[in-house]
Amino acid sequence: MLSALLLIPFAGALGLLCWPGDLATERIRRAALALLGLQLLWSLRVLLAFDPSEAGMQLQESFAWVDSIGLDYRLGVDGLAMPLVLVNTALTLVSGICTRDLSQRPRLYFALLLGISGAVNGAFLSENLLLFFLFYELELIPLWLLISIWGGANRGYAATKFLIFTAVSGVLILGAFLGLSLFTGQADFSITPVTSAQLGMGTQLVLLGALLIGFAIKIPLVPFHTWLPDAHTEASTPVSVLLAGVLLKLGTYGLLRFCLGLFPEAWALLSPWLAGWAAVSVLYGSLAAIAQRDMKRMVAYSSVGHMGYILLAAAAATPVSMLGAVFQMVSHGLISALLFLLVGVVYRKTRTRDLEVLRGLLNPERGLPFTGTLMILGVMASAGMPGMAGFISEFLVFRGSLAAFPLATLLCMVGSGLTAVYFLLLVNRAFFGRLAVTPPGDPVADARLEVRLPGVALRETLPAMALATGVIALGLVPLGLGRVSEQTTTAMAQLPAVVAGLQAGGLLP
Repeated sequence: MLSALLLIPFAGALGLLCWPGDLATERIRRAALALLGLQLLWSLRVLLAFDPSEAGMQLQESFAWVDSIGLDYRLGVDGLAMPLVLVNTALTLVSGICTRDLSQRPRLYFALLLGISGAVNGAFLSENLLLFFLFYELELIPLWLLISIWGGANRGYAATKFLIFTAVSGVLILGAFLGLSLFTGQADFSITPVTSAQLGMGTQLVLLGALLIGFAIKIPLVPFHTWLPDAHTEASTPVSVLLAGVLLKLGTYGLLRFCLGLFPEAWALLSPWLAGWAAVSVLYGSLAAIAQRDMKRMVAYSSVGHMGYILLAAAAATPVSMLGAVFQMVSHGLISALLFLLVGVVYRKTRTRDLEVLRGLLNPERGLPFTGTLMILGVMASAGMPGMAGFISEFLVFRGSLAAFPLATLLCMVGSGLTAVYFLLLVNRAFFGRLAVTPPGDPVADARLEVRLPGVALRETLPAMALATGVIALGLVPLGLGRVSEQTTTAMAQLPAVVAGLQAGGLLP
């Protein structure tokens, strides 16, 4: 059942590339959307077969692949992976739907989109460390191509910077996995916790440090974040949706699954420092967002801040905070995708994202009133307004982390307040006031008042409406996601204590 989540996108990508003859762009797009829709439906079928009362891996599939190096094909899904698979399949479909007017290489574009989706599914479902690494690296070149071919004017620089940073991330992660196998003597590369009797604490800290930096680059956390604003600025809107909504979650997933899951004792030792790192990342991302003039860069820096909440939750490692980490991954995926979609609509209609240029876009007759309304909803959700997904996730993270790290949690709460500041600046500058798309110093003031922006078709806002619905639904009815993930996150939160207790009782070496 799980293998179909790999087979559908990979086979679809290969079929698009190898189909004989010339195909019209619209036919290619429809075929890709059909495959992405099928993938989403199959992930829902997996959800129906998933038992939320079980904490461990379910629906497992396994067979020997390359025994000589410990690479086995082992797939499974639990309460941590299941929500992220659903987010991936949903947002990849949204990216495909909002891809229009593709002027070059449509076959390659949609094949890359399908390939990335399949690789992300594989990474979330892998139960073998080397298999995870293969899928983790498999999405690197396709995303680089999506930015470097279909990106903005400075796309070459942004794509190369992304490639270098992510390649370093992969090297560190592979080195940690190989070191773990070498020092423990376990050649099967299974995901099992390492105890201090198997590895000295110094060795554990070195391997954990390599994993931390590798996944911190992908998340990204300060100071490894510099590739993200450039990549978002130059990427097209559908690629930004995929990057923020899905690909960053590979880093946070790795943080929980491998850093905490493989080294629970070393993680507990480092947790105060990790909480401090989370606070720094949250505050830096928020303050950097306030300083931005480009709407897209502001949303990108907001991601840097909001990813820090997940590190805080993981550092605390309480049942409530770990559940909050899953909620934060899902809610950030939906909210950031919504915001990038709406920024894309604004750019298509005004040809600018400069907050010093845009004014009055909420004008009901000549502006973008519905887009502005959705934007206000999106920024309210990101700022953690009650009744929306952002509030649930932030409340759980802060509530679960406060007792363990009160100072770091309070600083992250300040960062949450700053989210309201910079998004209020965005909405106030771009959407209120007199309608204008020229600098305020333009002497031809009357010309600005005659601006009439092109209308926004329903098909352009339909994906954003679907995401907005999801954001509100998750905020009002969070029980569904909570039931899917609670057993798994509770077990993960108890892992350090369980390992220590088993060792004390002589049940682990």
